[in-house]
Amino acid sequence: MNSLIPPYILDRIIGHGSDRQRDCARNTLQHVSSLRRNHDKPRLSTLQARQVMDAGQPERSIHDAEEQTQLPGKLVRAEGQAASGDEAVDEAYETLGATYRFFWEVLGRHSIDGNGIALIGTVHYGQRYENAFWNGEQMVFGDGDGEIFNRFTIALDVVAHELTHGVIDSEAALVYANQAGALNESLSDVFGILTKQYALQQSAAQADWIIGAGLLSEYVNGKGLRSMSEPGSAYDDPLLGKDPQPGHMRDFVQTREDNGGVHINSGIPNRAFYLAAVALGGNAWEKAGLIWYDTLCDERLANDAEFVDFARLCVDRAAQRFGQGSPEVDAVTKAWSDVGIEDVQP
Repeated sequence: MNSLIPPYILDRIIGHGSDRQRDCARNTLQHVSSLRRNHDKPRLSTLQARQVMDAGQPERSIHDAEEQTQLPGKLVRAEGQAASGDEAVDEAYETLGATYRFFWEVLGRHSIDGNGIALIGTVHYGQRYENAFWNGEQMVFGDGDGEIFNRFTIALDVVAHELTHGVIDSEAALVYANQAGALNESLSDVFGILTKQYALQQSAAQADWIIGAGLLSEYVNGKGLRSMSEPGSAYDDPLLGKDPQPGHMRDFVQTREDNGGVHINSGIPNRAFYLAAVALGGNAWEKAGLIWYDTLCDERLANDAEFVDFARLCVDRAAQRFGQGSPEVDAVTKAWSDVGIEDVQP
């Protein structure tokens, strides 16, 4: 089970928030911990019966948990139905569709598993639930507490980030711990931000490169959850503390928390992607995005891969797609070198 808000943020709120904020964060953290203890491997294969959509056409269903935690909840909007008038329901419907379109139109991938799995979302999960997660079968969104976090359907890149965990489970099954887990988080950020850029038709130079823009309330001093261009700069707030992400291997964080720092050290490969995309110019999904996707789908990518393993495959896949000695190979090689990953020639 992959959740968006790192445990260290919830711990910080528990230690520094108001009574209400502490209760919300504590309940969310306890629930996330219980889900992780009880969750087996993602179960995409169990949804074969729901693979009913034609290639190029999403099949979405949005459910309302009605502030309970039973899934999927009451069906409130199915594929092709008109807007419900519930902001969370309609945002979930639209963002699931935008994510499908990106993977289909840019990468030729027919839904999350590549075989047309239907996209299921549940909104209004729990009471003031401060998270969103992919549970191996569907997306789940909390409403936030309104003081720190807004509703979790508000940011397209957040939805695409969580759905990308399903793509990763299908392709590389990267272990959710240490550097492999940080790669898992980074790849989810990469395709989350690319989905947003594609929907907005923003070039690499125009984009904000912020994961979760709009998710933090007006009362928080922050731009979002993470910055791919400047890891460590997304927020600096008395309640949340300072964004702890490093952007270079010299600042790699050794910790047992957060599954070995999966949400922290993901800043390093995130910045490598940003540097490659900006160096190549134009739209990030047209070159850098294709290289990263090729790498994710490469059967040589081990499920316990470290940053250097992924970087070497990136350079190799850039050469396969664009040619040895190409500007794309040079840009990818330099991007990884600039974040402290050297000797990446395969």
